[in-house]
Amino acid sequence: MDYRIVPVTPFQQNCTLLRCPETRATAIVDPGGESERIIAALNELDADPAMILLTHGHLDHVGAAPELARRLGLPIIGPHPDDAFWLDALPQQAQLFGLPPQAPFRPQRWLSDDETIALGQRRLEVLHCPGHTPGHVVLFDAEARLAQVGDVLFAGAIGRTDFPRGNHADLIRAIRERLFPLGDDVRFIPGHGPMSTLGEERHTNPFVGIPA
Repeated sequence: MDYRIVPVTPFQQNCTLLRCPETRATAIVDPGGESERIIAALNELDADPAMILLTHGHLDHVGAAPELARRLGLPIIGPHPDDAFWLDALPQQAQLFGLPPQAPFRPQRWLSDDETIALGQRRLEVLHCPGHTPGHVVLFDAEARLAQVGDVLFAGAIGRTDFPRGNHADLIRAIRERLFPLGDDVRFIPGHGPMSTLGEERHTNPFVGIPA
C-alpha cells in the first residue's frame, strides 16, 4: 500500500491518502480540513480517489469530509455507528474550538468490527477500538503490515479519554487485545504526530507498554 500523510488544520491532524499501487484507487482517511491541500496531494500522488474513510467523529478528523465528498463525488464510509452522536454535534464542536461553522452529516455507510474494505486490489480490515470515542475504528492492511489507528495510539502516548463517552479501560483493552496482537512489525500512522511500530509501543510506551 502506498501512502501520503498530509497534516492539516491547526491541530496538525494526519489526513492520510492510502493508494493501491496496482490500480491507483485511493482512500482519503480522516480529512480534518484544508480541502485544497488534500486535493493537491491527491494530484501529486497520481491518485484515483475512491472513498473517504473516517476513524472517528471528532471535528479535526472529519471537517473536510462533506466538501471533498461533494467535489470529488465520493462516498463517506465510517466510523462505527456508536460515533453518530459526535457527527450530530459537529456544530457544537466547531463553536467550542473557534472554527468555522460545521453542519452535521451522516456517512453513506457505517463500519462494523471485523469487516473488510476493498481498495483496488488491496484490503483493509476494520477493527472496532473504542475508548477515545465509542465508535472509533482502526484500519489495517495485513499485506502491507500497516495500520491507520486514528487517535487510539501515538508514538509514546495514547488517545485522550476525557471527552464525552470516552473510556480509559476500553482504550487500554483495545490497544492490548486488538492492536498489539497484530504483530510487533506493524507500522502505524496515528492521528497526530510521527509514525511508530506496535512493537516499539508495546515495549516502551509508558501508558500501555508491556515490557518484555
